[in-house]
Amino acid sequence: MSDAEDALQDSFISHLIELRDRLLRSIIAVVVVFLGLFHWARQIYELLAKPLLAALPKGGQMIATEVTTPFLVPVKVTLMVAFLVSLPYVLYQIWAFVAPGLYKHEKRLALPLVVASVALFFLGMSFAYFLVMPIVFHFIVSFAPEGVAVMTDIGKYLNFVLTLFLAFGTTFEVPIIVIVLVKMGFVSVQKLREVRPYVIVGCFVVGAIFTPPDMLSQTMLAVPLWLLYELGVLVASLITRPRAAEAGEEYQPMTGEEMDRELDRLEKEPQDLPKS
Repeated sequence: MSDAEDALQDSFISHLIELRDRLLRSIIAVVVVFLGLFHWARQIYELLAKPLLAALPKGGQMIATEVTTPFLVPVKVTLMVAFLVSLPYVLYQIWAFVAPGLYKHEKRLALPLVVASVALFFLGMSFAYFLVMPIVFHFIVSFAPEGVAVMTDIGKYLNFVLTLFLAFGTTFEVPIIVIVLVKMGFVSVQKLREVRPYVIVGCFVVGAIFTPPDMLSQTMLAVPLWLLYELGVLVASLITRPRAAEAGEEYQPMTGEEMDRELDRLEKEPQDLPKS
């Protein structure tokens, strides 16, 4: 085996060791936060169940149809909260592992996008919890026939809430997806504007798939999805360089080497200017 192959193998093994260490740190962080929150597991679940309990008639309650459900469901909720609390540290570990292999322009673009995507995901979850869930639960409970007691199993309620959180959290990532597609040259801003009617129809299709089977919750997902798409198009149009459009040519994204050389030139340019 040559020296070059030995160096390549050593580099690969060192990357695996670093990846293992960062994964362990992330897992330990989640476990530590979980152990710190475990004492309040019941209160955390009560907070999650508050939108449904507020919509039920006076005296309404939830039920547990399995023996271990009263214990396992609050533990699952606490573990989910622990992961969300630890998410900034977990993302830092991922960034520290990936960043050395990125170009300068990729680092400048990736870090703001990661921060914005996390913030938008939390915003989507908050939108679902504070606005969508109370309205949807009141709407569903109001349609219960006379004599029917609405008593939801806590395990099924957790699955329903997680589906809503995932749907709305992912929906709020649309601006990031649009910006990345435009910056990488896969699609132009003009093309995104041309397909707007199809996007609006697709928003309602997505709302019908990922929300409960009622028009209200479908609309409450489809409308923000469309507005976020428009926001992504607007931001992409502001950050896209218009040099190719002004020349009447199709925009061609720069390669990583070209971008780094351009950034180095711009950083050194003020030093090359003659003193007045």
